[in-house]
Amino acid sequence: MDLTRRGFLAALGALGAAATGCAAGGSAGSADGPVEGEITLLTPMFEGSSGKQLLEGTLLPSFLKQHPKAKVRVDYTTYAALNEKITTALAGGLLPDVLMLGVGWVPPFAHKKVLAPLPDSVAARYQYEPRVLEPSRYDGRLYALPVVLDTRVVAYRKDMFDRAGIKGTPQDWTELRALAKELTRRDGAGKLATAGFDPFSVDLRQCWETLLFANGGKLFDEAGRTPLFDDERGVAALQLFLDLIADRSTEYSFKSETGQPSLIQQGKAAMAMTTTALWLQMEQQTPELIKDDVIGTFVVRNTNEAMLQGGTLASVSAHSKQPAVARALVEFLASPEVILPAAQQRGSVPAVQSLRDSEYVKKNKFVGFALDNLDKAYSEGGTAAWMEIREKIKPTLETAVVGQRGAAEALKELSGLAANAIGRL
Repeated sequence: MDLTRRGFLAALGALGAAATGCAAGGSAGSADGPVEGEITLLTPMFEGSSGKQLLEGTLLPSFLKQHPKAKVRVDYTTYAALNEKITTALAGGLLPDVLMLGVGWVPPFAHKKVLAPLPDSVAARYQYEPRVLEPSRYDGRLYALPVVLDTRVVAYRKDMFDRAGIKGTPQDWTELRALAKELTRRDGAGKLATAGFDPFSVDLRQCWETLLFANGGKLFDEAGRTPLFDDERGVAALQLFLDLIADRSTEYSFKSETGQPSLIQQGKAAMAMTTTALWLQMEQQTPELIKDDVIGTFVVRNTNEAMLQGGTLASVSAHSKQPAVARALVEFLASPEVILPAAQQRGSVPAVQSLRDSEYVKKNKFVGFALDNLDKAYSEGGTAAWMEIREKIKPTLETAVVGQRGAAEALKELSGLAANAIGRL
């Protein structure tokens, strides 16, 4: 969605002022008080009827059994609509008590005092994977707890590699391009039949970020005040898309229909950037690929290996009238009791170390692979202006991918947009 900058900042400013006033005059309740009262949960997770049944039929009844004087109303949304949903709620002064956010979202909302800080002690209650706590902090304080992770890795067809006599996965982008060219197939009319490498089955922003990190690049400096992604490493990451297209190894329009098996499942891609959720898709749509061990995974690399780490975090609104209930729910949502079934429903990576030995992780090879490679994980975001910048990345990258301009020119424009957004903080 394309939120207006003025509307977004006005909403944040209004709530920031309200939150400041609340802090000065005393809140309606204490987070350390009795867990009683009604709250609202805004969540992009637990999609569809099965997700709703899991949350409202199984998980929340367990929470309410522990806290019988509490009540939870659920407001469902999608990840695509989540930012707009929060912004609209801010403008209307009706922000839900508990917000489930994406990775990279904590700094912008914490900066404007939209989120209530959490005591560090809650982060020590369970053995959260160390990497997943980093995106939950801002300015040295904890504002969220991790629930599930969604990583970006490369899947490849072992059968296609075997037929071509390819013995290993690419160790850098030169090898990646060479293998992609070798594995690409076109029909008699020259129409693409099998992409050697499919970078477009995941979000373009997230794929480019993965390549940026694999090339040793960064989005911003440590202070989150200066864009760094437009240097030669970021330009080379975007140029790789253009090179693959120029090699005729892929096409931006070469995609599977919504709801259908992905290109790599259909045998229409030899390699593809993907998420751990591909395993769940294969279980549901193409179980023979699992049975015959057709699909493998590797972490993309150039100067180093990199796996993008996204996911969902749970946080308490600084504007909540029932902070004790809200915090209790956040701690519950970030407990193994919820994390495991939530991860199973989405095909995601659980955020706590104790679940590494669960049957789910043992069975889902992609999740196990992601956990084994968390030391190579990088997160998007890193600046309090991220929510404004984030919406501009994909459309700006697309101008280069479709040939309207070069990689350096596109990233120069994006850097300027980012610098302006940071300058308005």
